[in-house]
Order: sequence, then C-alpha cells, then structure tokens
Amino acid sequence: MGFFDLRSVASRFRFFAVLEAISWVGLLLGMAFKYLPEEGNEIGVKIFGPVHGGIFVLFVLTALLTARELNWNWKTTVLALASSIPPLFTVIFEAWAVRTGKLGELSANSKGAAAATSTAS
Repeated sequence: MGFFDLRSVASRFRFFAVLEAISWVGLLLGMAFKYLPEEGNEIGVKIFGPVHGGIFVLFVLTALLTARELNWNWKTTVLALASSIPPLFTVIFEAWAVRTGKLGELSANSKGAAAATSTAS
C-alpha cells in the first residue's frame, strides 16, 4: 500500500510528519501572499492557519503515541516534538529516525532495501 498504509504506528508517524511539513509550506505561502504585496490577501493564512494548527496537534499526539509504542528514550521523544516547530523539520526527523532504526518496521524495510540494492550491484 505504501505511503497511505496507516496500519502501523511508524507509518502513521511518517504520514503526519509529511502532512505537517506540507501544511507548513501552505502556511508560509499564505503568509508570503499576505505580507509581501503592498495590499496582501489574507485568504491563504485564513485557510492554512487552522489546517496547519490541526495537523500540528495530530502530529504531536502521533509522536507521543509512537514514542510510547516504540519505546523511544526521552531524547528521541523531545527531538520528535521539537521537530514540529521549525518548518519542514518533521520530515528531517522522520528520515533520521528511519536511518537510525527508531521507526521499527520502516527502518527494517529501508535497511532491507539498501542491503538488497548493494548485493544486486
């Protein structure tokens, strides 16, 4: 099923991490259209502000549930939560978590794919 297979905790975390980053982009674009022209248009902020806020809350809840389910230490949990504050850092954290084995089967799948690629070469 790929990206939209939300049956596991790790895949739900990945989904909300990417969704949170996309909503940040929408909010930043909305802010650009509001403040950069002389007479800006606020519609982008009015739409993406609440959308981003809701997705932010879902990401934080998902991060806490993932930390509990995958037995993250407090440092990893704090990093996950802190990644939601700067724009696009949730995706950076998710990539790091996969690479370092913090996301369970997603980490196992990426290591297996990397091993299969290196043995095929």
